[in-house]
Amino acid sequence: MCNPGGVAVQLLIIVVSIIFTVLLTLIGINMSTYTQILYQIVFGSKDYTKFLSLENQGLLFGYIVGILKKRDCHSYQVGGYGNHVHILTHLSTTVTLADLVRDIKKASHEMMMREKSLFKLFPGWQVGYGAFTYNISMKSVLIKYIQNQEEHHREISFKEELIVLLNENMITYKEEYLIV
Repeated sequence: MCNPGGVAVQLLIIVVSIIFTVLLTLIGINMSTYTQILYQIVFGSKDYTKFLSLENQGLLFGYIVGILKKRDCHSYQVGGYGNHVHILTHLSTTVTLADLVRDIKKASHEMMMREKSLFKLFPGWQVGYGAFTYNISMKSVLIKYIQNQEEHHREISFKEELIVLLNENMITYKEEYLIV
């Protein structure tokens, strides 16, 4: 005996709807995910080795912007000074922070090895990174902060800056791991 409103029919409707949602997500149509998470991502070179200069930083920063675009992440500002990089971005809903940072570090390292004549002093990236979230209303302040890295680092080192960011964001850390 057929029961059109029965449990089997309801279960079939649920299963079909889940399959449909998964298929839409897999092909890149995600109709119900909305985020507004502004990240400042910071990482530096091994042993805080200075490798960025006026001659090479534009290439590196532009390359990172390209990686962000390829991953459907919005690049608000990419900058840095001397031995580190700051990235202000909004992540795509299909990208995890760890995967994005891994991809940026790997691809930018490979690019700098290909362009060794411009990046002679680059020793590789440190293990790890700092990532800090902000309200979207802070975007213009953070863009200006990243744009003024050269001026900012006349007074404070990257390590000191990282400690300030960690403390401001109430992140516990071990000093010995800041040099890895």
